[in-house]
Amino acid sequence: MEKSCSLLVHFDKGTPAIANEIKESLEGNDVDAKIDAMKKAIMLLLNGETLPQLFITIVRYVLPSEDHTVQKLLLLYLEIIDKTDQKGRVLPEMILICQNLRNNLQHPNEYIRGVTLRFLCRLNEPEIIEPLIPSVLQNLEHRHPYIRRNAILAVMSIYKLPNGEQLLVDAPEMIEKILSTEQDQSAKRNAFLMLFTCAQERAINYLLTNVDKVSEWGELLQMVVLELIRKVCRTNRGEKGRYIKIIISLLNAPSTAVVYECAGTLVSLSYAPTAIRAAANTYCQLLLSQSDNNVKLIVLDRLTELKSSHREVVADMFMDVLRALSSPNLDIRRKTLDIVLDLVTHKNINEVVLTLKKEVVKTQNGELEKNGEYRQMLIQAIHSCAIKFPEVASTVVHLLMDFLGDSNVASAVDVVIFVREIIETNPKLRVSIITRLLDTFYQIRASRVCSCALWIIGEYCMSLSEVESGIATIKQCLGELPFFSVSEEESNDSSKKVQQVNSMTVSSKRPAILADGTYATQSAASETAFSPPTLVQGSLASGNLRSLLLTGDFFLGAVVACTLTKLVLRLEEVQPSKVEVNKASSQALLILVSMLQLGHSPVLPHPIDSDSYDRIVLCIRLLCNTGDEIRKIWLKSCHQSFVDMLSEKQLRETEEIKAKAQISHAQPDDLIDFYHLKSRKGMSQLELEDEVQDDLKRATGQFVKDRDDANKLNRIIQLTGFSDPVYAEAYVTVHHYDIVLDVTVINRTKETLQNLCLELATMGDLKLVERPQNYTLAPESSKQIKANIKVSSTETGVIFGNIVYETSNVHERTVVVLNDIHIDIMDYISPAVCSDGAFRTMWAEFEWENKVAVNTVIQHEKEFLDHIMKSTNMKCLTAPSALDGECGFLAANLYAKSVFGEDALVNVSIEKQTDGKLSGYIRIRSKTQGIALSLGDKITLKQKGASTIWYVGWTERSGTRRSVPPLVRLKRVNFRSASSPETTRSTSVEHKIIISVSFFLLVSIRGHLCSLSSPFRPVMFCPVPFAYQTIPSFGGPDMIGYCISDWLG
Repeated sequence: MEKSCSLLVHFDKGTPAIANEIKESLEGNDVDAKIDAMKKAIMLLLNGETLPQLFITIVRYVLPSEDHTVQKLLLLYLEIIDKTDQKGRVLPEMILICQNLRNNLQHPNEYIRGVTLRFLCRLNEPEIIEPLIPSVLQNLEHRHPYIRRNAILAVMSIYKLPNGEQLLVDAPEMIEKILSTEQDQSAKRNAFLMLFTCAQERAINYLLTNVDKVSEWGELLQMVVLELIRKVCRTNRGEKGRYIKIIISLLNAPSTAVVYECAGTLVSLSYAPTAIRAAANTYCQLLLSQSDNNVKLIVLDRLTELKSSHREVVADMFMDVLRALSSPNLDIRRKTLDIVLDLVTHKNINEVVLTLKKEVVKTQNGELEKNGEYRQMLIQAIHSCAIKFPEVASTVVHLLMDFLGDSNVASAVDVVIFVREIIETNPKLRVSIITRLLDTFYQIRASRVCSCALWIIGEYCMSLSEVESGIATIKQCLGELPFFSVSEEESNDSSKKVQQVNSMTVSSKRPAILADGTYATQSAASETAFSPPTLVQGSLASGNLRSLLLTGDFFLGAVVACTLTKLVLRLEEVQPSKVEVNKASSQALLILVSMLQLGHSPVLPHPIDSDSYDRIVLCIRLLCNTGDEIRKIWLKSCHQSFVDMLSEKQLRETEEIKAKAQISHAQPDDLIDFYHLKSRKGMSQLELEDEVQDDLKRATGQFVKDRDDANKLNRIIQLTGFSDPVYAEAYVTVHHYDIVLDVTVINRTKETLQNLCLELATMGDLKLVERPQNYTLAPESSKQIKANIKVSSTETGVIFGNIVYETSNVHERTVVVLNDIHIDIMDYISPAVCSDGAFRTMWAEFEWENKVAVNTVIQHEKEFLDHIMKSTNMKCLTAPSALDGECGFLAANLYAKSVFGEDALVNVSIEKQTDGKLSGYIRIRSKTQGIALSLGDKITLKQKGASTIWYVGWTERSGTRRSVPPLVRLKRVNFRSASSPETTRSTSVEHKIIISVSFFLLVSIRGHLCSLSSPFRPVMFCPVPFAYQTIPSFGGPDMIGYCISDWLG
């Protein structure tokens, strides 16, 4: 059993010190050798070594030393050694150190006195402390403040001991007198802390007596005052009125730490608008005045919390929050924009957009290396504002279109997506946006941006001039045709010297042998027949589409073909001249054929893909044979699909806003408090506001917390069996980074259990914070033991251990092995939302993937997807309309985020087979290995969607065998139980013979075996709630079975 200690010293286990060497160094006269030997002894003790032979040596040779370092190490040594025996009595040799401690408390050197007083704060043995109390009290009046402040701490520690009130009866009175006369701020703080901890009423009286002087107190004392106010107001909310005035006065304190704590205290205690406004104003001042980025991030987190409960107050200070964008840190800027975008209203939208536009213009200078990422954030913010408030779109869309050719591709993609949505939702801006887009199209260099821009041109060029300009722009950006030319030469010409190519051509190759046996070379139209393959280039200023096509991007070529097809179809509607229509159609066909020719040529390293080829061929056929039905599909149906997508997106956002806006209401029989009838005597305006707000919160039910008792019962885990001498069960509470185990231990024997200890160990990224102590448990009594565990990552962890105890009859220690506690990954991840682009980016970047094959009894695709979403606590990013219908296929993206900021991506791809079963794969990707593996195990465990129950019965007549229902789908069974001559258990599934005087039920919950009862000790593989019902006997009159009522694990 490890014991707690206040020391943490690095210890190199590779070079352990020898006790004899340490003893020789301590007996010598060399001070440096003594210091080194004491350090080695302390490190050995901290790492579990026992050095009983050194104590007398240290008493003889180290106690008399006058060296300060030696005396400090001596106190550390005395702190960590065992000062009591196994029965809790102080060891006799400890009396030897009492005289030395008394001498140190009266030492003329202030440092020796101070460190000794600090040492007394860590002593828990009254037998050692009692003789030293007079010396401690004398130090309360010492002239040096360092000694006085440590003497006050020593008095507080002694008074807090189990029998401390008998050792220091009048300690609170003495400290109160010292507090009234003390001038040192640290000593004054310690004195007030002692009253706050040990005599709270005296601390409150002192505070209320000196209310006018609180603002003049030191920073440390003011922090303790705030802690006292929080504690008092939590226990008695009716008293907070007189304390809020103290907090308001401390908001003007010179210390930023005090001001920050004041703001937090105000928010936690009061709902009055005046108090909340003061706290928000304080946070904004700290946000602008502090240069440390960590402080800014913490303040922004507080503002986010404040916004969720007091949105109207924070909305008035949005401009102060926006000033935080001046920080170069991207995390600060991102949090600032998140806060402001949630506070945008019709009143402040113009100011917000104006500020964002100024910030976008600032990013055009290349001074900061992360300007591109910041610009992308600003564009997304402006996009959000323009969707919520369409009237501001006209002021920003033309500015943002200047960044369509941005070198940061992500930023340019955001701009073009913004333009695509604005041009649909704002019909008045369509003409100006199309005109600007056609003018700036040649500047676009990214393929994704070009594809989206081409779609916009094809859908929204309506008038004759717009259609003609669109066709002309595309032709200009494609350059001259053809992209290359092919000429054939006879084989006798192949010996001629190959001419040198210019810088724009590809490297020369050997001539190709054609099907008829002749040789052929590829050349540009202006070159001779002997030139190698040459690409015909367009002008430098207008070759963006051409350059992208010549890199092999034929998906863009398919988009160009579709856009030209739409423009020609629309030209037929708006152009009265058939000659012009035929001319444009022939030019479009020439472009499409040239792209197909380029795709099949050896000029490019990779040929055209089949999808793009089929798409371009389809466009050629449509241009050769147009009709009304085709025109309707291409010009109207495609556009209508985009309109439906936007409508569905806005509907989802509206539903989410409504869901967040739902608040709890009061019960029908709750009391109504009419604050107008209250007496206002002696109440300030702030106190009156606070009373009113409290009444409103109480009326709307915000003071009442929902307590789901059923969920609490589900978190109770049985650790031992009912037949064990010690029964234990744990209530597991998971809160982000902390896991609290509240373990109830019951002594079921008639004997006293001594030195009972709960020993726990962890597997995974879990770490025990402290080790539980030893306890003595009376017969048939119980004990609550708490254990804290820290979590560092989203990974399924396991907590295992045992209970060890001793009895008076048995000298050996008894060990009871506990059932393992599995920490579920679902406690750490929550549904989240991200854009499709962000999902694809993360999917490409994340390096860990877990592929799980679909194996389920569910036969409906949508039902299986809902089951996976419920089991994994993830949100489906795929639109519901995309999942409608019955086609036998389903593909959906799921997303969740952990409390540690980790992203979990899941892609579900399933197909319905001819026999009705589902097949496919579930792919999980994450940045870390733990979350991918844990989530995969969870899906594997949960995807079947049903539980299977097996019954195992046996007769009450020993020695008589009965037929046992076969166990199916069970690969291995591990039993552990107290041995009994009447019970025989075989791990073989096929031959299960159980002869006993009781009954046994095995339940498989999604592939796991567990037990409800056993004649001697339950076989526990996972916790099972005891909600089972008796059913009619089966297999004969002596067979008894049980079933679980509606439980799926």
